Amino acid sequence: MATVVLGAQWGDEGKGKLVDILCDDIDVCARCQGGNNAGHTIVVNGVKYDFHMLPSGLINDKCVNLVGSGVVVHTPSLFKELETIQAKGLNTDGRLFVSDRAHLVFDFHQLVDGLREQELSGSKKAIGTTGKGIGPTYSTKATRSGLRVHHLVSELPGAWDEFVKSYHKLLESEQKRFGGFEYDGEAELARYKEYAERLRPMVIDSVPFMAEMLTDKSKKVLVEGANALMLDLDFGTYPYVTSSNTGIGGVSTGLGIPPQKIKEVIGVVKAYTTRVGAGPFPTELHDKTGEYLQEVGAEFGVTTGRRRRCGWLDLVVVKYSTLINGYTKLNITKLDVLDQLPEIKVAVAYKHNNKTLESFPADLSIAADAEVQYKTFKGWQQDTSKCRSYDELPSAAKEYLTFIEDFVKVPISWVGVGAGREAMLTK
Repeated sequence: MATVVLGAQWGDEGKGKLVDILCDDIDVCARCQGGNNAGHTIVVNGVKYDFHMLPSGLINDKCVNLVGSGVVVHTPSLFKELETIQAKGLNTDGRLFVSDRAHLVFDFHQLVDGLREQELSGSKKAIGTTGKGIGPTYSTKATRSGLRVHHLVSELPGAWDEFVKSYHKLLESEQKRFGGFEYDGEAELARYKEYAERLRPMVIDSVPFMAEMLTDKSKKVLVEGANALMLDLDFGTYPYVTSSNTGIGGVSTGLGIPPQKIKEVIGVVKAYTTRVGAGPFPTELHDKTGEYLQEVGAEFGVTTGRRRRCGWLDLVVVKYSTLINGYTKLNITKLDVLDQLPEIKVAVAYKHNNKTLESFPADLSIAADAEVQYKTFKGWQQDTSKCRSYDELPSAAKEYLTFIEDFVKVPISWVGVGAGREAMLTK
């Protein structure tokens, strides 16, 4: 059976730390969607590891890791990321596998990503993507013109020639769409011919692999989601979303596992709210409190370095996320960032035209105009970062957490009060 860890807001909730802790007792850690547009930071024994495309389970030397078929793979970034964590002492030999059905991100996809953003910025509708080529790659996947990992590593007669032909066709299509930009496709193909040799030993048919792991009662499987529900292509703040299904549906489609094999779904919720890029953010703060959350929370993107927008915890968002993902447990992160605030607010409802909305609206103009209803808490104004058990938390902090549990109707099992492993409290 599988345990799934998903982001419940707009990403950057701190999923990586929980995955790292859970992987102490996990045999397989799998990524199901997204690409190197994700960013998970894990601190172990004072050493910081930044993960983007690779599963965070690589931290545990007994854990096998899979980049699933729903992930889009920028091969140069995969190897660069692997080399970076290996340089910090991690031995990944024989512990990383890549699905043969995963789609390939090429450098020209990243170029197109930037051109597309420039095009949208003219109409003031830029999405604010990471520029990693994720959207253009999923687009070619949807139009059935993309190239997959098995195309690259195939050793069948004539396979490389077919790869080259398909590559040129794909590149020419993008050049026609964006005005014939200059690009050295031959140089990229030469690099990919070398990557194929390095990648081939890692490539597997992930469907029987996952089936075997999930059937074996002695094995524990953890699925690590990237991004978060409010960036889901279908259920997020469209069009200000990523290009994959970041919710529970993406777990089944991205790994080829049946829903009945999922036992636990853990929602990771930051104790306040952040997001990067454009799009609605009803509880966003444009005052000193927003600046405080930004600075104290070190709210800068792991992948892009962009400053994150900050605001109060939005339980309308978390409840909506819960309805879709069916969380069985919650992990509240970065509670310590709120420590010095004299007053803390939580969004509990939206009103529009004097009517309380039933849920987070699909129409973003309604979300932008909605009046946010808040519940106000008195701050605890005590340092929680030194707490090492839930019981040590100030009573006001416990009151805040209990309100979240009661509102969302999902128990909180973990509370984060700092960056390190030791700062995760079990409730």
